[in-house]
Amino acid sequence: MPTPDNRYTILIRVDQVARLFNSLDPTPFRERDLDDDAERFIVEWAQEAPGNLPIKIVVQLPPGEVNPEHTHAVQHAVRYNFGSRANQARRELRELLREGRRSLFIGIPILAFSLIASKLVDNASEAATFSRVFSESLVIFGWVANWRALEIFLYDWWPIVRRRRLYRRLAAAEVNVLSA
Repeated sequence: MPTPDNRYTILIRVDQVARLFNSLDPTPFRERDLDDDAERFIVEWAQEAPGNLPIKIVVQLPPGEVNPEHTHAVQHAVRYNFGSRANQARRELRELLREGRRSLFIGIPILAFSLIASKLVDNASEAATFSRVFSESLVIFGWVANWRALEIFLYDWWPIVRRRRLYRRLAAAEVNVLSA
């Protein structure tokens, strides 16, 4: 929800600060991962945020839970969690593009071979039905060999970039811890 200070605010109400963190994560507060449900809640609300507004996360706790240590821990955990998710998305994108380059490296020579072989079959035979089908099959085979590379470079990378951008926005979000 946009606020008067021109930020999109995500409001989280919890009865204790420990509920924000993954209970199976044994690391100290400072570098703990957010609970999966808390992270999903934040991400789902952040996806609704207009792209031009900065994000503000407000965590409301009972009065006894609000103290500078918890405030700092929550702020650091949000930055750490979403910063690491952004880095993970960056690595995922890099690996996907590497796979695309490998697919292209394999597919282009196959396409070239298929086109050349198709022309040779066309030139060697005089419009026989079988040779025409075989020739067209070679061309189709060459394009199918490039299918994965084209899919990666045209479509597959967009969702990863959007997710990485969202995680970066969340890592940079202003995080406030207030008394409920």
